[in-house]
Amino acid sequence: MIKRAMDIIISLITLSLLFPVILFTAIILFSLKCRPVLFKQPRPGLNNQVFNMYKFRSMNDMKDNKGELLPDSERLTPFGKFIRNTSIDELPGLWSVLKGDMSIVGPRPLLVEYLPLYTTEQARRHNVKPGITGWAQVNGRNTLSWEEKFTFDVWYVDNRTFWLDIKIIFMTIKKVFAQADINVSGEATMTKFKG
Repeated sequence: MIKRAMDIIISLITLSLLFPVILFTAIILFSLKCRPVLFKQPRPGLNNQVFNMYKFRSMNDMKDNKGELLPDSERLTPFGKFIRNTSIDELPGLWSVLKGDMSIVGPRPLLVEYLPLYTTEQARRHNVKPGITGWAQVNGRNTLSWEEKFTFDVWYVDNRTFWLDIKIIFMTIKKVFAQADINVSGEATMTKFKG
């Protein structure tokens, strides 16, 4: 109950304080023809229950002459890179926190297609609600290997406390201002998990 109350309070305060940033970001993305400005994707949450996660769209939908989407690195716009680096793209996710699908702190929700690929140990990351930020994010984020990420996620599941969540929130703020651990070297996004 304390964690849920903290989620609601932090989400409401953040959405209120950063509303001008959210509005400005939506206007810029619309003007850059990154439409719809919100990217919606099904993700597995607590106990593998699927919900829709929202982020600001940081990539366009440009395709090659065969109708296939171009690689992420070619579709990531300069403004999209900026909102990723500053984590502004994550702000719409606070709506999922208010709804109760996510928490401020927890393992990041990954793709539904990964569900059958997890080991029994890795799958334990779904024993808690997914988060906007998490233990893996403040310990390397996208520079970690998949195995390292899952180790951090499961460690969080086994060791979560109110004070650990507070620590992760402050560590996240520091990471955001430092713009650290955003991408693997040479990659625009995290490479896909293949089991």
